[in-house]
Amino acid sequence: MSYSFLADGVVVLHVTYVSFVVVGQLLIWLGLALRWGWVRNPWFRVIHLLAIVIVGLEAACGIDCPLTVWEDRLRHLAGQDISEGSFLGRLLHNLLFYHFQPWVFNVGHIGFALLVIVTFLAAPPRLRQRALSV
Repeated sequence: MSYSFLADGVVVLHVTYVSFVVVGQLLIWLGLALRWGWVRNPWFRVIHLLAIVIVGLEAACGIDCPLTVWEDRLRHLAGQDISEGSFLGRLLHNLLFYHFQPWVFNVGHIGFALLVIVTFLAAPPRLRQRALSV
């Protein structure tokens, strides 16, 4: 297995992670409005919350995203620039990365984490109550 292929795999994982957080938040709002019960699932909500809180804390502490570092390292080991690699790898990489100042990403990550926290607190997950047997 080549380093380039592994780097493409990391970028697929990265896009999946970001999609889970962003699409998950949109589905939570939509589900709350439409009274979908599954959006109150504690497993889903806690995992969703933790996923973005980790990113927000990394941003607040000035820590580079481990997935970004990992992809960069694998591209380097493959002898490639970050703009090289397979078509799919470049496409997915370009979905995630833009030419903004780092502080813009930090504000976005922290702001989105706060938004998810507020949503979590305003519409918390619900635990199922078991029927009491007498």
